[in-house]
Amino acid sequence: MRAPELAGDTWLNTGGKKIKLAELRGRIVLLDFWTSGCINCLHVLDELRPLEQEFADVLVTIGVHSPKFLHEGENAAIEAAVERYGVHHPVLNDPDLTNWQQYAVKAWPTLVLVDPEGYVVHVAAGEGHAEALRRVVTELVASHEAKGTLRRGGSPYVPAEVESTELRFPGKAVVTAAGRVLVADTANHSIAEFASDAETLVRRFGSGERGAADGAFDVASFAEPSGLALLPEEVAEKVGYHLVVADTANHRLRGVDLRTGGVTTVAGTGAQWRDGSDSGHALDVDLTSPWDVRWWDAAGGVVVAMAGNHTLGLFDPVAGTVRRFAGTTVEGLRDGKATEAFFAQTSGLAVGRDRLWFVDAETSALRWIEPSGDDFTVYTAVGTDLFSFGHRDGKAAQALLQHPLGLAVLGDGSVAIADTYNGAIRRYDPASGEVSTLASGLAEPAGLVVTDAGVLVVETAAHRLRLLDASAAGQVDGEALAVRRPPTVLAPGALDFSVVFVPPPGERLDDRFGPSTRLEVSASPPGLLAEGAGSGTELTRTIKLAEGYREGVLQVVAQAASCDSDAEHPACRVTRQDWGVPIRLDPAGEGTLHLVMAGNPAT
Repeated sequence: MRAPELAGDTWLNTGGKKIKLAELRGRIVLLDFWTSGCINCLHVLDELRPLEQEFADVLVTIGVHSPKFLHEGENAAIEAAVERYGVHHPVLNDPDLTNWQQYAVKAWPTLVLVDPEGYVVHVAAGEGHAEALRRVVTELVASHEAKGTLRRGGSPYVPAEVESTELRFPGKAVVTAAGRVLVADTANHSIAEFASDAETLVRRFGSGERGAADGAFDVASFAEPSGLALLPEEVAEKVGYHLVVADTANHRLRGVDLRTGGVTTVAGTGAQWRDGSDSGHALDVDLTSPWDVRWWDAAGGVVVAMAGNHTLGLFDPVAGTVRRFAGTTVEGLRDGKATEAFFAQTSGLAVGRDRLWFVDAETSALRWIEPSGDDFTVYTAVGTDLFSFGHRDGKAAQALLQHPLGLAVLGDGSVAIADTYNGAIRRYDPASGEVSTLASGLAEPAGLVVTDAGVLVVETAAHRLRLLDASAAGQVDGEALAVRRPPTVLAPGALDFSVVFVPPPGERLDDRFGPSTRLEVSASPPGLLAEGAGSGTELTRTIKLAEGYREGVLQVVAQAASCDSDAEHPACRVTRQDWGVPIRLDPAGEGTLHLVMAGNPAT
């Protein structure tokens, strides 16, 4: 189909110019439908960098920022995200999801390739499509060069001016026994150490250049570090380092010796986990966007908020092992036995008494995990699902957060929450079950740490640390909000359902060791699916939507394995995508639903 023209007035990285697809005829255009709080979208930004460099003279990437949360649609928030994550291509603000609907997008992220003549030729949902895109673009370059329809050179990208500040989008902080404040200086790719006044910079760990080098404090490098955890003294003496860093964009954990300043990699291969085992020797296991870390005696190690696959990992520094501690990799909110619970981009951890508290950003939830006999059990204090959020205080069952990223346990046992997208610090009292607001008007607070002077807030988008001022604490009775994705209107009864996956040029489905595809379908509420729930190996099935429901969410997980078709030692890849598709039931609705994981929608 002909690619719809892009709609919208707010463009970033263009020097203020609006871009029209019609003006890009002769170039290959890659549209990246993303939102700044989505971890999968951040993975795709990294995956696209080599592709953009390789095809710089023929490929134009345009980020279409289609927000999930209200805050994400604000211009200032998008400007901050574009700088923080080093986005070096034009970005269009799509606050009302106008372009999202025009292109029939169903998931974050979704990639759409438009050929030099203006036709959509390939769609890919989710992450892990870099090699497939490279092959498709290579074919497009060859065919359109032969036709004379390819135009080289000329980029619409205009870099924005970047302000220089001591901290740049800091993530989280910890305080040493001596009172020093260690801060993950995320966009400066380093760890900053401040004196106890939290103002005087003492030293840095990391060169400031994005990288993954080990070595001395001024040679080592990080990539968007986020979480920090101090090891117990006796453990630090055994392993030779004191600080564990969640080196998020490197998919690694790093150890820092606070005496010598030396930095070493202590877990992770540097490759992002896609599928298969996530347990074993720490340096042999793939991690995926570790966002926070915290030592927990009850677990006997460092708990890792593995935001990239919605699990909690456990790192044993002494044994040098990593294993999955909790979660299934399914994104959602489900309590119960730790190994069966669902999480959604866990982004902050804090230990209090016999509980490990955590926040799940994508369900806007405050939750905890605690020992239960020989196992662990997960509970939820605030939060309901992937689509509900807001700023509302009161009883926890009715309280609402918006994409929280950090928390801290206060001296009285209550929990302070960095309610990031509400720009607020909230408080949950486990004794009363009440939620209140301690402070508001902050610029994306993402971390909290208790110091002798009070609670220190890591105010990410203001590039600073500040003491919490709770003088205006009180109750906020805000409205309930919901993710604004338009629902797919379907008729109750039998539904012809499929997931489209076409291997890229030079690849074929790999069925040497069994079925090459897998499909799992469930629903919220569960009763919405009268028939067709569960797992199978075919990407097509008939499901039955129950009568008596007005709306709900279809939860779909699809996977496909493909390999090089003509190589003696073929490289193989696993493509996986999760969808949460909001649906509305109407007798006049459609009787078919096709989700594109990868391929040309016209075929």
